[in-house]
Amino acid sequence: MFEAEAFSPHETLAAALIAHAADGDDGSHDLAHILRVFRNAMRIHAEEGGDGRVLAASVLLHDCVAVEKNSPLRAKASALAAEKASAILADIGWSGADIEAATHAITAHSFSAGVTPQTLEAKILQDADRLDAIGMVGAARCFYIAGRLGSGLYDPFDPAAEHRPLDDKRYAIDHFQTKLFKLAEGFQTETGRKLAAARDKSLRDFLSAFMDEI
Repeated sequence: MFEAEAFSPHETLAAALIAHAADGDDGSHDLAHILRVFRNAMRIHAEEGGDGRVLAASVLLHDCVAVEKNSPLRAKASALAAEKASAILADIGWSGADIEAATHAITAHSFSAGVTPQTLEAKILQDADRLDAIGMVGAARCFYIAGRLGSGLYDPFDPAAEHRPLDDKRYAIDHFQTKLFKLAEGFQTETGRKLAAARDKSLRDFLSAFMDEI
């Protein structure tokens, strides 16, 4: 059951937007993901500032259009979400300037989109979303997505890819090197960078322990 209080101090806004927040059946981009990103964003916002209302709306709607990781439309997912979010926010009476601020943050949050965030709110959303891709939750999401897309855990004969090209479409742990280990370098805020450093270490420690077991 949805609990608006979990999105305090923006529970009224959450109640208006949550029905649109998680599109599809992807457990790595579900309501739990939205709430984790919200908590990350509010933690960064408390240190860095910015417009909390715009930030909360952009968090709630950043995944309002579902596009699978292996879809040819993946790079356009955030732009599609921003377009849908614009209409949703207009329907609840938001001004054009506030809609533009929220939709820019949504467009720029995605790694695949390659859009540079220009506002503090956009920088915070990008950091908050990427924090959920590293650390222990990031590892769990990586394996979940691999299973969803039919990938194996690892190459049983060359798990560390010492004699083959990395291929994260075939093997889940290859994704650590092709993407996840690169994320900590690109955080936009000082608070985000500090949080990312701790999670990046956890992720690297996890992979090391995993490799020891296989």
